[in-house]
Amino acid sequence: MMPAIAIAGGGLGGLTLARVLHARGIAAAVYELEATPGARDQGGTLDLHEESGLRALAEAGLLAEFRACAREEGEALRILDRHGVVRFEETAEASGGTRPEIDRGALKRILVESLPGGVVRWGAKVTAVSPGRLTLGTGEVVEADLVVGADGAWSKVRPLLSDAVPVYSGLSFVEARLSDADGRFAALVGPGSMFALDAGKGLIAQRTGGGWIRVYAAVETGDPGAVAELSDRDRLLDAFADFAPELRALIADHDGVLVPRPIHALPVGHRWARVPGVTLLGDAAHVMSPFAGEGANLAMLDAAELALALADHDDVESALSAYEAAMFPRAEAAARESADNLEACFAPGAPAAMVEQMTRLSADH
Repeated sequence: MMPAIAIAGGGLGGLTLARVLHARGIAAAVYELEATPGARDQGGTLDLHEESGLRALAEAGLLAEFRACAREEGEALRILDRHGVVRFEETAEASGGTRPEIDRGALKRILVESLPGGVVRWGAKVTAVSPGRLTLGTGEVVEADLVVGADGAWSKVRPLLSDAVPVYSGLSFVEARLSDADGRFAALVGPGSMFALDAGKGLIAQRTGGGWIRVYAAVETGDPGAVAELSDRDRLLDAFADFAPELRALIADHDGVLVPRPIHALPVGHRWARVPGVTLLGDAAHVMSPFAGEGANLAMLDAAELALALADHDDVESALSAYEAAMFPRAEAAARESADNLEACFAPGAPAAMVEQMTRLSADH
């Protein structure tokens, strides 16, 4: 008899899990707080990696749909100093073509459209969780043989397994959007991503589909609440007063509002003892800073490997043990890389450490 599987969270990880299970004839239900797939801005661009995100899409049978939306030119990278001097540049062709970009919203749409109607319960807020049970905001109780927490950094499922909570990394982003991707900022940002770094701060710009550029102004601050003050354009410009005018224009000419985003992470090496009928994937299991580019990739790989384990084992507990045994060391390595890269990006002498690292990786291609 197939187990009843309830997935808390309809982000990329939860949707990938549902899709890979569905492709193998295993039913699951996803409970998602958002009312519709596009209820909010889905975020910027993602580079999917051969060994993780792309492998998950292959297991989901969705590589063709991905390729139709991917932007291989998005692999291009530029690293500048605060004066606007280019210190490293790599074209998409030179990068090896192994990490094509896709807008997060487009990837989510592919996953949603791959699932039968009714698999995702939109507008279903999970208010309480216990082993074998989800309680929704409507008072409805969902019984399940397996509850999967795919519900992000502030997971409601995680406390069933672990007392760990994400802690502030010491770095905050202020996010902005620019609609002039093909105009005055095209040469500065290039077709992919641009990092302009200095000690303790930096500007990161990513070209996305639809003619937009997303800008993340990164500032080291000991107080995550302090980033709210930098959501004022003039204060943010003051923080980057020593950056070149063309770089400061990425902030000055933004469209819409500035959005503060303190960066949190779970402890490197976070893991838990086996609890029957419950597990985690993605940010719920191992949220980390974005400086290894692994968040979405690991969430999707976690989902694919969990689905395959459930398909390959005769009982849920054996499947969960196998899944977690592989996931824990993989997540630990990525989390350590992410923490190290965050430190290197904004260390004294920046962008020297990142330039050295990318030069080494480029030579390996």
